[in-house]
Amino acid sequence: MSRHAVVVGAGIAGLTAATSLARSGWRVTVLERAPELSEVGAGFAMSRNAVAAVRGLGFDDDDVAGLGFPTYAAGTWDLHGEPILTISDDPEVRASVALIGVHRVRLHETLQRHAAAAGVEVVTGERVTDLEPGEPHGAPARVAGREVDLVVAADGMHSAVRARLFPRTTARYSGFSSWRAITPGRFGDGALRQYWGPRAEFGTMPVSDTHTYWYGYVAMPERTTIADEHAAATERFADWAAPVREIIAATPPEAVIRHDVHHIPGGLPRYHAGRVVLIGDAAHGFLPTMGQGAATALEDGLCVGLLIGAPVTDGAELAGALARFDAERRPRCRALGRASLASARIGSHLGGGWRQTLRNALMRRVPSSMIQRGSHAAMGWTPPTR
Repeated sequence: MSRHAVVVGAGIAGLTAATSLARSGWRVTVLERAPELSEVGAGFAMSRNAVAAVRGLGFDDDDVAGLGFPTYAAGTWDLHGEPILTISDDPEVRASVALIGVHRVRLHETLQRHAAAAGVEVVTGERVTDLEPGEPHGAPARVAGREVDLVVAADGMHSAVRARLFPRTTARYSGFSSWRAITPGRFGDGALRQYWGPRAEFGTMPVSDTHTYWYGYVAMPERTTIADEHAAATERFADWAAPVREIIAATPPEAVIRHDVHHIPGGLPRYHAGRVVLIGDAAHGFLPTMGQGAATALEDGLCVGLLIGAPVTDGAELAGALARFDAERRPRCRALGRASLASARIGSHLGGGWRQTLRNALMRRVPSSMIQRGSHAAMGWTPPTR
């Protein structure tokens, strides 16, 4: 008789975990509070570790190629368009910062297809209001009226499951809000370009032959209400480099969205409680300054199947499998969380005046070898063996 898992949340982390568990022999039900499956219409830079995760999930070459546009991180410029840190065109360095510019909707649709093919049941319109975590060596978990062997909390930055199990750990407002949009047309040189200014950052990246993603990450009071987001973004970046102004001007106003950015400094003290494992933003929500939120959601989701699902199917104890998951995932995600904070302090969160001048001068001296080492530490991850 197969074991039964409930995954709370049908985002990137949840669908990945559900598919990975199903592929390891579990019966899986995904509970999604929204009335239908959807994903916010914006993009992200899919780094090498994210590609390794989806390949571990069963994506073939066509799946990966269909996700988006092959690109790379070209470096960082100041708000006037002067280079701060540009990436060498050395083949090894360029390979270390290789990316796929992905529309999140396309990734989400592909994950849905893989989940369905693996036999995952998805229930929409169901909010989780009751949870008993159970005990790995004893009582089963209970969630939404179901008695199950495992609960996977993939319900995001403001996780209801985390609030139930770790009430002292809450998401904090970063002090920043982020505009995002997918704009028709090709802008720039086909690479991810980032611009840093006082208390702000702007980035552009192609996600297809015909569309470009951009974001504008800026200091702003929490819950600021803006009647016209496009006009506000236009005004905020009015004195920035021409490529920034041009892509905002070319964006249909209705395509511009914005969200306040929260994070969980340090993440959870452990990623499991009872028969519940927490993954993605529910466990370790980062600042977006390293671009690793979606990537670690994919890593976590795959590892739920590799480190918990498959060993338990083969006869291992759940308690040991949960402990191994925590031991493998928490140190890495904590390190990435610290790196995201450090990147914010020297980048988009840095104040103006002499701070910008000094930072820019120092970063222009950074050798390519240091970029390559840093890139490998963040993006050189490969799936663990069982």
